[in-house]
Amino acid sequence: MEKDGEYLSWCDIEDHDVRGNQLHCPRVREGNFKKAHPHELNLSFQDLGDLYQVENFKRILKRLIRVEKLWLVDNSLTDLSAIRLPRCRELNVNKNHFTSFKHLPKIPQIQHLSLAENNIMTLSGISDFRHTPLESLILKRNPCEFQERYRQLVFSSLPNLKMLDGIPKLPEDYSPPKIRFIFKMCTIL
Repeated sequence: MEKDGEYLSWCDIEDHDVRGNQLHCPRVREGNFKKAHPHELNLSFQDLGDLYQVENFKRILKRLIRVEKLWLVDNSLTDLSAIRLPRCRELNVNKNHFTSFKHLPKIPQIQHLSLAENNIMTLSGISDFRHTPLESLILKRNPCEFQERYRQLVFSSLPNLKMLDGIPKLPEDYSPPKIRFIFKMCTIL
């Protein structure tokens, strides 16, 4: 493992306010995390099987107030709503167990959010991201993807969104205004 080069271990995570001696979760793995930028962190594939491991992991996440890009792929996470990531612009929580947008962390600066392969059933709560700079959202392989008018509903809830599931906003993604016709019947005798 290289300290000065391209990779770093848990013990050497600097610029994130987390030190190796603060990790009390026995199954939090040491590993090679590519150090691309001091505000990018990959904590994926942690095999968090027990409640105490998840709670300790959340305690670590609460300290990541400077992180701008965070990957938490395949960690069996279900609820991070108590976490606030004030500077996070890119969050990847693919392959977890989120069931709702309400269970995501507070991410007011989010631009790119990837939630593929979770268990998000409905688009309820998606409008909470309306006042963020969210440009790109990935919801592939979630049950909500099969909702009628899925793309139109997402784009109407998030007018600033430019890309959904890797596909740019298309003309058919614009919701047409709802026009109601009222028909009155009269009987001619």
